[in-house]
Amino acid sequence: MAFTGKYEFEADENYDAFVQKIGLPSDKIEMGRNCKIVTEVVQNGNDFTWTQHFPGGRTTTNTFTVGKEADMETFGGKKFQATVKMESGKLVAEFPNYRHTAEISGGKLVEVSAQRSRVVHEKQRKSPTFEV
Repeated sequence: MAFTGKYEFEADENYDAFVQKIGLPSDKIEMGRNCKIVTEVVQNGNDFTWTQHFPGGRTTTNTFTVGKEADMETFGGKKFQATVKMESGKLVAEFPNYRHTAEISGGKLVEVSAQRSRVVHEKQRKSPTFEV
């Protein structure tokens, strides 16, 4: 499944419960609440550049190759190493406190983060927009 595209935030579920469970500081919780993040994905085979553009000009970029360990950064700014895998068309990454999956469904980028105690946060992004 091709992930390349620019996806605008559309909706999320269970945000507050999820970020509190994984221990995100209150300032980061407030910053992320209903934040209109734009996610830009560039895929070249198994190589990915995954950039999140936050309001105010802040960006976070994770570059990885499926099946190889890579340096990553969480939404909260914590750095860690992970190996992103492809499972049934979904990208799967084990973050320090949660498991994150991403897939293209109905032309939309759907990301699901699940904390070990089963609090699930789901984000859905609009169909990709391409700049010409």
